[in-house]
Order: sequence, then structure tokens, then C-alpha cells
Amino acid sequence: MAANGKDHLLEIVSKVWPIKTAKCEVKHRKVEVFKRADQDHLKDIFLKYASVEEDGEQYMTYKDLITRYLGFLGENCDEFTVTAFASSVDTSRDGKISFTEFQAFEALLCLPDAMYALAFQIFDRNGNGYLSCSEFEDIIKHTTLYREIPFNFNSEFIKLHFGKDKQRKITYPEFTQLIHDFHEEHALQAFRRRDKGDTGYINAKDFEEIMCKLKSYLLTPFVKENLVTVAVGGGHRQISYAYFTAFISLLNNLELVQKLYLACTRRDKTMEVTKEEMMYQAQEFAQITPLEIDILYQLVGLKHQTGRITFDDITDLSPAEGRETPYSIQMQIAQEKLALEQGTERTFAMEVLESVYRFTLGSIAGATGATAVYPIDLVKTRMQNQRSGPMVGELMYKNSFDCFKKVIRHEGIRGLYRGLGPQLVGVCPEKAIKLTMNDFVRDKLTRKDGSIPLWAEMVAGGTAGASQVMFTNPLEIVKIRLQVAGEMHGKAKVSAFTVIKELGFMGLYKGSRACFLRDIPFSAIYFPAYAHTKKALADENGYNTWGTLLLSATIAGMPAAAIPTPADVIKTRLQVQARTGQTTYNGVIDCVRKIYREEGGWAFWKGTPARVFRSSPQFGVTLLTYEVLQRVFYVDFGGRRPEGSEPQSVQLEKQLSRNPDHIGGYRLALATFNGMESKFGLCLPKFKSSIPT
Repeated sequence: MAANGKDHLLEIVSKVWPIKTAKCEVKHRKVEVFKRADQDHLKDIFLKYASVEEDGEQYMTYKDLITRYLGFLGENCDEFTVTAFASSVDTSRDGKISFTEFQAFEALLCLPDAMYALAFQIFDRNGNGYLSCSEFEDIIKHTTLYREIPFNFNSEFIKLHFGKDKQRKITYPEFTQLIHDFHEEHALQAFRRRDKGDTGYINAKDFEEIMCKLKSYLLTPFVKENLVTVAVGGGHRQISYAYFTAFISLLNNLELVQKLYLACTRRDKTMEVTKEEMMYQAQEFAQITPLEIDILYQLVGLKHQTGRITFDDITDLSPAEGRETPYSIQMQIAQEKLALEQGTERTFAMEVLESVYRFTLGSIAGATGATAVYPIDLVKTRMQNQRSGPMVGELMYKNSFDCFKKVIRHEGIRGLYRGLGPQLVGVCPEKAIKLTMNDFVRDKLTRKDGSIPLWAEMVAGGTAGASQVMFTNPLEIVKIRLQVAGEMHGKAKVSAFTVIKELGFMGLYKGSRACFLRDIPFSAIYFPAYAHTKKALADENGYNTWGTLLLSATIAGMPAAAIPTPADVIKTRLQVQARTGQTTYNGVIDCVRKIYREEGGWAFWKGTPARVFRSSPQFGVTLLTYEVLQRVFYVDFGGRRPEGSEPQSVQLEKQLSRNPDHIGGYRLALATFNGMESKFGLCLPKFKSSIPT
């Protein structure tokens, strides 16, 4: 009978928050982030903590739930607070919690508006789905804020919500606005009480008292200690109502201020921003006023007198930092973090599969990029191999454009793709190993908070460059000899097979030292430059479009291609077969000496434009293809998604409950209870008081 009554009441409650349709799984771009608890598993946990049995049914007491299971309050907890919190689960209000109610509460905790829904359940003492003025007043009078500064329940604010006679009952949606506005009304009443002469001003001491008593949940220790200092910092002894409300609004909207900062810096959390820059960007955020920004810089100015702020400066002012809140968990949790917390750490096999997956996509991307710019590469090679010296008629090409025209004239369009076959055979593993190794080392060197220092980015890039040489060198030497073969008229036809047979195994690695000198600095420059350029071009939510990916990869390729050009010239000279009368080289040092002596220092920079025009767009196309393939054919191996592949919210706290019995929505329970205090100011006493009320 009791069970039927509870089911009926649950039906009523479901009109307030939709238990039946609640799906505790937040999906973002088809990636499942959070799962509801398994019913059988939840049942086992319920029975583990249930201490009461009636008519063959197990029940939890209020303390079983709040103290033993959730661990939210200690043994010396305030009885009213325990009852208020637990009755939000006990929808039948009979002092016991059934498994049906326990399961329904897990569904509530999964709702996107869980904090509001939970607060409504606490205020709705009768459990009928409506809130009366007396129920609202009863809870408010037990809060620590009311005990510090009483609230006038005969005010116009209350009459507007509950009617002139206070007999009107409000629904859940109306309650969400009431609780949002209530604390601003409470602060307004406190201001008016201290503004004895109705001047619109209060003194600094009254300002401090109101803030410490009514807005203590918004104050960090630093802000609390400096309330008076910052308030009178402008030389004014009196605090205006405008300043008072702006100060509170700033503290209420620090997450929005963080978003404003990130929009201003293109999500670079280390950049220092001036007040003028913040005000300029604030034009897109109507909720933030110039006065609030002014107060922000006054507060930060007490810590350092630079006139600039960083993301950490804003974070230090936020009392929510370090607190768990359900939206921060659901919005911010990374996939590998979730897998770790659920006890399914990434195995070695998963890491291997991820590397194979990246290798495959890297091969496709490399082939696409190489084909797109191969004609430029051919011109670059022939220009670098062109010697200047006393031999008459030795200069075949005036410049890169002249070389391009002559290849088409004498060898046809197909001549521009001479050697493409071996190049594609080689470029697939070459680019694949480079992209895979860079991602692999970056993952290993990335900190737990998702950041990676510049030195680690360069190490990852350099390692990627070094690892590709074992694939690159043999194929480069074959490709280069095929590319210059068209210059030697009358010679027997040269093929990849004849080149390999002529060189032998060791000969395929001729010039490998120069290859290392070229590829390691190239990758050490390119990948960090790409990562930072991509971040700079991302939108305010951290998302990169195909256009910004291509532009980022192309821009990063310019310095990366140009700076190692001398090493590329040396590699080319060592790998190309010298013609009759041309200088031969015995190693890197010998090559450097002879080029400098015979052709001068500028010879080391031959083909730089062609190299930049080839490498820059090639890696632009390659990286674009690689990242787009990862988005289109996304496979979750429990690792990190490419940065900028999906919009991200401003980061707050990412922790979950560490209790293994807190499954499904109950992993968010403590965060939800704490969130009601930190976001709504619903501060109920946690411990028994020795002072009678």
C-alpha cells in the first residue's frame, strides 16, 4: 500500500521534473559522456546502505542517505538540514526512502537543471509539486544568511511572487526565477537598512558587513580581506548603490568574465590583457559593464600593479574554483578522465590500436598532400641540384618559374610527376610515422590539465622528424635521382629499380645525417607553430573550421620549411649522382666546405622559395586531411581528441565523486548539493548549534 502511495506521489513529482524521460547521458557530437546507473547495480548499493526493513521491504533512513551513503554531512550534523536534504528524495514524506525513490533521485541528479530541481524539492515540504509562501519562508529562515541579516517577507518582492495575501502557490519554473532573484533582493534590503538618510550611499564598513554576511559564498579569502581596501581605493569613503550592485554582479558572473577573457585572447590563458582590451571585447557581452571591469582590475591590482590580468587572476577571484558543480562535470569531463574514473583505464592494446588508426589516416593524408604539391617539389629539387661554376652552359634554369616551363616544354605534364610513384610509396609511411609519433609523444608529455609546455611540443616534433628518416632517406634518394634523370638526355632510361640496384642497401642511406639535420628542426618548428597558430585562429569556443586548419598548417610550414633549407641543400647534393665534371662530396662537412668555397654562402639557400611553396601547402593539405579524417571517421580509443575539433566550454573543476558506490547520477550528488550553496546561496547550517534559535 505504501509503495502504491509513493508511486502516485512520484507521478505528481514527475510533472515537476520528468523522471520518465530523463536521460542521464550528455552527448556532444555523438560522443557519450555520462551514463545512467545500471538498475541492478544501483539496487545492490541501495541494499548495502538501507538499515530499515518493513513488510519485507528495505528502506534507507535520512542519515543512511545523507551521512552514510553520500557522506555529505558528519555525525554532528544539523537535524533540520539533514531532514531538508533527505526529504527531497523522500517524495512521500514518510521519513523513509524506498528504492523507487532512491532510483528516481538518481534520475533527478542527471537532469541539466539538477541544482534547481533539487532546490525545489527541498523547498516543497509537502511534496505536492507547488511552493507556498510559508514553505519558502520556512526554509529561508533556517539559512545561515537569514540568521545574520533577516529578510522582510512582507516586502513587495514577496507579494509580487506570492500575491498580496501570500496565498498564491508557484510552480517549478517560477521558482527558478524566484530563487535567482531572491538573494539580490536580500542584498537590496540590507543596503536600504544601512542607508539611513536615503542618500544612495553606505559606508565601507557596512558594505563589508553585508558582503561577508549575505555574500560570503561568493568571497574568496583574498576578496574578503580586501573588501574595504578596494571599495575605498578610488578615494571615496562612501559606497554607491551602483558600485554595490556592480561588485555583486561581478562576483556572480566570474565564469562569464572568464569567457570574455578567452574571447579576447583567442583562448590563450597565459596572455596578459589590459583594461582597455577587455572593455573593447565586452561590447559583445552586454551582461558585463565597464564598472564591473573597473572593479575587476581594482581587485587584481591589489595583487600586482601591472595594469594587466591573466586567466589565473580571474580564477583566483572565483570561490567556485576547487568546488565540484554538476555542470562543470558534465560539460568539462574528458573522455579519458571518465574512463579512468570508471575503472576502465586505457590498455596497451588500446594505445596500439590508436596508433594504427592514426598511422592509417596519416598515410592517406600524406599521400593527398604529396600529390597536391609534387610538381613544386620536382622544381625545388632541380633548382637545388643546379651547380654554378666555370663550365659553359651549365646553368639550365634561370629561376624556379623557368624550370617549371622547361619541364613542361621538354618532358610534358607527366614530367612534373616524374618519380611520384616511389614518392607515394614512401610518403605514406613517412607522413604517417611523423604524424603518429608527434601525437603519441605529445600525449605522453601532456599534463593532466590538458596543457603542454613549449619544450615538450618541440621534443614531440623533433622526435617525429627523427623517426621518419628511416623511411624518408631511401625513398628520397630514389625520388631525387628520378627527378633529375630528365635533365640527362641520351642516357639509358632510369627507373626506381635500377637506382636501388646501383646504390645497394647502404647507399640508400647516403645523406642520412643531412636528413636528420633537416627533418628534426623542421618538425620541431612546424608542429608547435601549427598548434599555436591553430589555437590563435580558433573561434571563441576553441573550434577550428576547415579553413582555419588549412591556414594554420600552411602558415606554420613557412618558417619550418625555410630555416632548415641549408640542410636540405646538403642532403640533395649528397644524394644526387654527380655528372661528368661536377664536384663530388664525401660527407656533410666536406659538402659544406666545397659548396661555400665554390658557390658562396647564398648557395645554401638555393631553392628556398620552392621549398617554402612546396612544404607549406603540402603540410597544409596533409594536416587538414589528417584532422578532417579524424573528425569524420572518429573512433574513441579513450585518448584525447585533436585540439580544436569540437567546441569546448570554459574550464572550471573536473572532479567526480571518488566513492565507488556513487554510480550514475549519484556521482553528481555532492556537486549538486554544493552547487546550491555556491550558485544560489542556499546555505543551510551543517552542524548542530549550541545557541538556541
